[in-house]
Amino acid sequence: MKVLCLWHATEAEIDLIKQNVPRGTEVVAPEGEYFSRFESTYSDLKRHAVDADAFIGWTLPDGILEIAEKLKILSWLHTGVDDLRRMGVLALAKQRGFKVANARGANAIAVAEQAMMFLLALAKKTILKNEASRDKRRLFPLFADEYRSAMLHGRTIGIIGVGSIGSHIAKRAKAFDMHVIGVRRNKERQVEYVDSMHGMDELHSVLAKCDYIVLATPNTAETSSFFGKLELAAMKPSAFLVNIARGSLVQEKPLHEALTSGRLRGYAADVWPMYDFGKTFPISWVPRLEIQKLPNVTGSIDQAANADDVLERYLDLGTQNLVEFATGKSLTREVNLDLGY
Repeated sequence: MKVLCLWHATEAEIDLIKQNVPRGTEVVAPEGEYFSRFESTYSDLKRHAVDADAFIGWTLPDGILEIAEKLKILSWLHTGVDDLRRMGVLALAKQRGFKVANARGANAIAVAEQAMMFLLALAKKTILKNEASRDKRRLFPLFADEYRSAMLHGRTIGIIGVGSIGSHIAKRAKAFDMHVIGVRRNKERQVEYVDSMHGMDELHSVLAKCDYIVLATPNTAETSSFFGKLELAAMKPSAFLVNIARGSLVQEKPLHEALTSGRLRGYAADVWPMYDFGKTFPISWVPRLEIQKLPNVTGSIDQAANADDVLERYLDLGTQNLVEFATGKSLTREVNLDLGY
């Protein structure tokens, strides 16, 4: 088997893969100068791609799949595959018969910690109070609505999408003595630390009960833009919304209206909407209404997974995908090409 790393892998990373895959497996990577070592170009990869059995990496240059006629598996070093769906890779995999596996779970703990950071940052008015501290400005009067922190203790959190990330958020919410409600496609699959599980058809009734809502769903055709005016109206005006998944889950215009009218207390996101070429006009990868600048909004520009241990986890799980495939085992993280995750 020939494995092609789609990035400028270090010798240590190549050795890691070689040490785990069956003896005799060839592992190659592009060489030479690069702008970002986590990506590569068509010209970097073409001589190896034509006879590679497996791809592993974070990016796919245009045209590289078309010449990889022997490809049998793509080990995608991301937890989501919405980019692959958008690029037509999942459809191509279904047509040609090669498998796709991802690294879901690799960043789950880091992202769950980021979600808890957002909950605390919103509840404790961290940015406002940090700026006041820098300016040596006393917040007065004491206990005024605009300065008083919210509490997590005894409050209710709704987690929409209780997969690997959502379940870790539930566990951490319990450490704050929160009541945890989960919403997922299959409500029969119970999760530890979730007090009650509900289906998507019960979403609005769950929203009405919660002081905090965290979006942790995969981005699919069903979930894209699913959180809009009706969902925001179902929430308590005193509630906070956190998006730790994908920016396209939330409709920006009703979100902006809710945040500026007092209908929603605050919003935090690791991700912003992406208005892609061919689907929107004009294109933009930043919020059109500049919600990131509102005083009751905080964000982190897709940095939740940028944490200690995560890169190593991506490589470990991505390599495990290759090992399972090479040894004829079922793929633990195989992507369902019909469902898109």
